[in-house]
Amino acid sequence: MERLACPIALTDVCFAIDGATLLKNLTFSTQEHRIGIIGRNGSGKSTLAKLLCGLTAPSMGTLRVAGVDVANDRREAIKTVGILFQNPDHQIIFPTVEEEIGFGLEQIGLAQQEAHSAALAALAQFGVAHWAAKSVSTLSQGQRHLVCLIAVLLMKPRLLVLDEPYAGLDIPTTMHLTQHLENIEPTIVHISHQPDTLVNYDRILWLEAGEILMDGNPDMVLPAFIKRMQQIGLTDALI
Repeated sequence: MERLACPIALTDVCFAIDGATLLKNLTFSTQEHRIGIIGRNGSGKSTLAKLLCGLTAPSMGTLRVAGVDVANDRREAIKTVGILFQNPDHQIIFPTVEEEIGFGLEQIGLAQQEAHSAALAALAQFGVAHWAAKSVSTLSQGQRHLVCLIAVLLMKPRLLVLDEPYAGLDIPTTMHLTQHLENIEPTIVHISHQPDTLVNYDRILWLEAGEILMDGNPDMVLPAFIKRMQQIGLTDALI
């Protein structure tokens, strides 16, 4: 059965803070199921991730995910969009794995016992039922990422935003997390500066200095991005 993509629409979106403009007149819409956002550090990628989740409102313009104004309708935004942060410790707020996973379900209306049962079932589905009573602080970074992923997926978002999810992970842990992500239902927007993580995606947007520099399929965008990064790397100064 073909998975239905979650529509995303930005029109003239700008974001500025403390006199600095981080995003400039972004206009694009998507119907693809796997979208990569690539760019150097400081290009505006993480700011865009926060806007897509409604954690930050645009300074100007409109942004809707599945028709939801995520910045101004937080109740629907929580049901529509989930995010996996670069650092899982910025996301985890409870001491045990079971509590962390169950919290989001309670936020969308499940009774405590229902949330408890659903959390245990999800952990079993991912083959980590024995983590339930564990302190999150005893898990590795990759394991904490998986806890965050399970927690987000249980809320059944239509869109999952990944903000540099592989940063700091070793190769086996990256491969393990990738396998889980390849088989999930939600549309994915994957924010990255690593081209190799996006080669199998449907569409790539190259963000540079808060603007879209290039938009197309991976075979077109990624080689151009790599070539430009190599050119910059050969210069005497970082620009």
